[in-house]
Amino acid sequence: MTAEPAQVDRERPTPERPWPVRTVARKIADWIHRLGHVWMEGQITQITARPGTRTAFLTLRDPAADVSLTVTCPVGLLDEVQPPLRDGARIVVQARPNFFVNRGTISMRATEIRTVGIGELLARIERLRRLLAAEGLFAPERKRPLPFLPKGVGLITGRASAAERDVLANAHARWPAVRFTVYNTAVQGPMAVPQIVRALQELDADPDVDVIVIARGGGSVEDLLPFSDERLCREVARTRKPVVSAIGHEPDSPLLDLVADVRCSTPTDAGKRIVPDVAVEAERVAELRQRCRRALRGWVETQCEWLAQIRSRPVLADPYGPLDRRADEIRLARERVRRAVLTALSAEQAKLATARGRLAALGPAATMARGYAVVQVRRPDGSLTVLRSVEDAAVGAELRVRLADGAVHAVVDTVTPDTGDSESSARIEP
Repeated sequence: MTAEPAQVDRERPTPERPWPVRTVARKIADWIHRLGHVWMEGQITQITARPGTRTAFLTLRDPAADVSLTVTCPVGLLDEVQPPLRDGARIVVQARPNFFVNRGTISMRATEIRTVGIGELLARIERLRRLLAAEGLFAPERKRPLPFLPKGVGLITGRASAAERDVLANAHARWPAVRFTVYNTAVQGPMAVPQIVRALQELDADPDVDVIVIARGGGSVEDLLPFSDERLCREVARTRKPVVSAIGHEPDSPLLDLVADVRCSTPTDAGKRIVPDVAVEAERVAELRQRCRRALRGWVETQCEWLAQIRSRPVLADPYGPLDRRADEIRLARERVRRAVLTALSAEQAKLATARGRLAALGPAATMARGYAVVQVRRPDGSLTVLRSVEDAAVGAELRVRLADGAVHAVVDTVTPDTGDSESSARIEP
């Protein structure tokens, strides 16, 4: 490589004075080599160690993200690791990044490899369990109930696996019309978590799916590690639809069992839990119909007995009898009232006749009938007044004499005071 002018390193590149590729590559190499040795942890997705070569290639993947790095190491270093490494194993690597200037590529050169033991994995799972529990992801109140009869079931499982057959066979045996949307994914290894999360998101967005089942058969702790992954657990907690966990056998308990809405001990158990048994439901319907029939018949019989009792009562056995008795009582009462009214009327009429007789005997008409008359004199203003004294009758005054059968008019001719035998004279005018 030829030497570069010193001012090239000191100046910033510009469109007019760009850096050569070799300068950029050298600077990148300087920056990368400055990092030195680093410890990193990942999951092996591929191991390439060809016979006769001194260098082995490993692809390490971050279990929680879609990020991979290529790591090289001496074959002898790889052979020293016990037990032998295989795809899916988790390791801790001390490596130094190398940048190859001529090719413009980067590679991590491992100087030490350590496997992550079962104890360390279990300790990490326990720490994650405590973290998720503190955040409330295991709380019973956030668990969603399964629908009684889902219109569609989403199933995430391995391709052509026994878990898939168990779930489908048991579910169709219980409810033949159930519809499944099956997503076959990796259920162990570094690709399991991203594929399961992607399938979970698609099923959660599918309107024809009401419940999601994640199923896998039994396996070792390392095989079941994807189902204790933090990213998968949080994705299950975010889903809007109920999630059923059917991982492994009864003793297996990945963190997915705690986050899921329903935990099933086996995939077979999941097939029985997600749909009802059509035979049991048919028997239940028949039993309910029979109970309804008995209840209705009993109610009708009770009402018929009640009606018979009501009809046997006297008021309904002879409904017109009370009316007839009441009619007779009303007729008797009307007759008594009529007689009482007539008696009272007769007594009042007798009293009226007696009072009328007394009044007639004491009145002026009876006196005039005996020969007496009432004499009235007309005053100058034209009004009539009873003549009580001869002093009130001046000569020429007009008189009105009222008799029993009429009245006569007269004019005073002379006025003679009462001497015992004298009479007053008056000219009577017709």
